[in-house]
Amino acid sequence: MIAAATRLRRAHARTNAGLWELRIGGALVAVLLGLLVLRGVLPIPDPLAANLVDRFQPFGTPGHVFGTDQNGRDLAARAVAGLRWSIGCAALATLFAATIGTVLGLLAAMVGGWTQRIVDHGVAAMMAFPAIVAAVVILAVAGSGFMPLVLTITLLGWAVFARVVQAEATALMARPYVLAAQLAGASRLAIALGHVLPGIAPTLLVMVAFFFGDALITESALTFLGLGAPFDAPTWGNMLQEGRLRMLQAPWLMLVPAGCIIVTVLAANLLGDGIAAWTRRDRHSFAA
Repeated sequence: MIAAATRLRRAHARTNAGLWELRIGGALVAVLLGLLVLRGVLPIPDPLAANLVDRFQPFGTPGHVFGTDQNGRDLAARAVAGLRWSIGCAALATLFAATIGTVLGLLAAMVGGWTQRIVDHGVAAMMAFPAIVAAVVILAVAGSGFMPLVLTITLLGWAVFARVVQAEATALMARPYVLAAQLAGASRLAIALGHVLPGIAPTLLVMVAFFFGDALITESALTFLGLGAPFDAPTWGNMLQEGRLRMLQAPWLMLVPAGCIIVTVLAANLLGDGIAAWTRRDRHSFAA
């Protein structure tokens, strides 16, 4: 009894910590979305406007709170402009990868047979192929731009969702309420939408949050390498690439985009941990 009570207290402590992570992550995401939505309203300079007189202005310069780059462009304006490209690319890729992976995972679990074998082989092939090589090949074929970059990250990520969804859905198919729905004559589509998908929704939400962070890092890495985005586009990866050559002369050129990436990925990871804790709370409450 004492050991059980101790485990329960520890579980509640972890859950409460996770709920704080959910609040902090949600607040950070709200701030980022606010900047994204209000970018046109806020008094932010043109991110492409160059002023050679103001080159390499450091942090805290009046009128340039984050400093300026080698062309005199305002880094705060470029960071906010990069928010739209980087977060938009990661968000769309996450949406597409989650949708494709969920549909294929459900099909593999519920239909079985050759459908399951095709999905399994596709997942194994995608997860075995080196991601950076696959990205270079896809972008070489599709070309550079926003949507080719989204497509690349989607193709690199759908297999993770498909594998997890298939495993979760296969386990749920053995649950009594799903078997009862099958005996009652419910169609596969009705069972998938009414019973299986709601059962895997908490896991999907956690995966979406974590995959978004991975997608953002992938987008930044590819644009840093000169893949996907035009060289003059104000993306966080491009800003890192430009600052790399002047890291000792003007370290803020790398610190600003790196800080943006770190804060955004941290927000996504905190949100994922918080959602996981939120889903555990009901289970622990039931156990109590």
